[in-house]
Amino acid sequence: MTLAAPHVNTGDTAWLLAATALVLLMTPGLALFYGGMVRTKSVLNMLMMSFVSIALVTVVWLAAGYSLAFGRDSFGGLIGGLGHAGMSGLGPGSVHGSVPTLLFATFQLTFAIVTAALISGAVADRTRFAAWLVFVPVWTLAVYVPVTHWVWGPGGWILERLGALDFAGGLPVEITSGASGLALCLVLGPRLGFKKDAMRPHNLPMVILGAGLLWFGWFGFNAGSALGANGLAAAAFLNTLAAGCTGLLGWLFVEQRRDGHPTTLGAASGAVAGLVAITPSCGTVSLLGALAVGLAAGVVCSYAVSWKFRLNYDDSLDVVGVHLVGGVIGTLLIGLFAEKAMTGGTQGLLYGGGLAPFGRQLLAVVVVAVYAFAVTYGLGKLVDRALGLRASEEQELTGLDLTVHAETAYDHGVLGHGVLGHGAPVSPSVPSSGQKVSNQA
Repeated sequence: MTLAAPHVNTGDTAWLLAATALVLLMTPGLALFYGGMVRTKSVLNMLMMSFVSIALVTVVWLAAGYSLAFGRDSFGGLIGGLGHAGMSGLGPGSVHGSVPTLLFATFQLTFAIVTAALISGAVADRTRFAAWLVFVPVWTLAVYVPVTHWVWGPGGWILERLGALDFAGGLPVEITSGASGLALCLVLGPRLGFKKDAMRPHNLPMVILGAGLLWFGWFGFNAGSALGANGLAAAAFLNTLAAGCTGLLGWLFVEQRRDGHPTTLGAASGAVAGLVAITPSCGTVSLLGALAVGLAAGVVCSYAVSWKFRLNYDDSLDVVGVHLVGGVIGTLLIGLFAEKAMTGGTQGLLYGGGLAPFGRQLLAVVVVAVYAFAVTYGLGKLVDRALGLRASEEQELTGLDLTVHAETAYDHGVLGHGVLGHGAPVSPSVPSSGQKVSNQA
């Protein structure tokens, strides 16, 4: 007796198993990417905000998130039902397309995890960890799940009524995380010393390692969204590589022309910007289109990250400038570069499809961005009122690693040997040696 359904394709299943593991690796990669970008005193807190998202999102996704996102539509294209709450009714014999439903649900779970973790970059260095533990699961159910249903769920209004295209997550992943990051950093306010103190990345090799792991995982993110080991997956894979490269080169070109120096941080950020932009379009544009999408993102995002200084919002690690702006670019450019050979029907403006495809993409972008921003802003205010969303001034100045987690990322002799091991009776706000902890990164 076999537990596998007869129409499960083993090749597709094997590829999606690998792709799921690749996407899960993106969250530790993001932790390193973000961790290297913050100052020394809060690097562990940054890592923890990503890692704890894995556990928090998994629990709510299995309890209700998957069912609400991908269950049968129950409210006019806005949300699914609870027929699969707790993964009810789904077993080894359940099939989604040509792969087991449990695998499809796990693949989609990894998307939800990394999306929630992305928001942490906008509010680095100043968010209460306890408040983050509450915010993440509620945000996942209130923002990520409904938008995912709109875009990919059965009966979702963006997919089936509007007809906008999003192959791998420009709307539910990139735009929701970017718009939500903007809302949350407005609720929190700027870091102490914003626009006055130097807040440079403390470990650029860590940033590059994190970017490399993100790029590696992105192949599972984008090519895995074909849900099969096929030509579409191969095209998405190549488009992902190409756009990351042109995004990197575009960012470096701007830096060289504007600042006279191509930087390591710019190379990492440019690659990520290109990958962000190609996410929605990797399965809808040709290689030429992918090169153009990545280049556009690298150039535009390199300027967009400086908007926070002019508009006075403290997006700590440029989630808005890279993920929101890059996601908008990639989603809108589908309306220009989409090709019938990739989409099976829709063609962009440059291929004779007229303005209608671009209009559909634009409407989807606006609605999703406004929804994510508004709900996140309201949720942030509620959490702030109930628990206090922002860390205290003392915690922020001393560093969240020591004051919240009673740990430091690097032992420079200040804390002694083994003082802060498991179970050690040490006050988390005062170094055991009595020495003052420097506020400098």
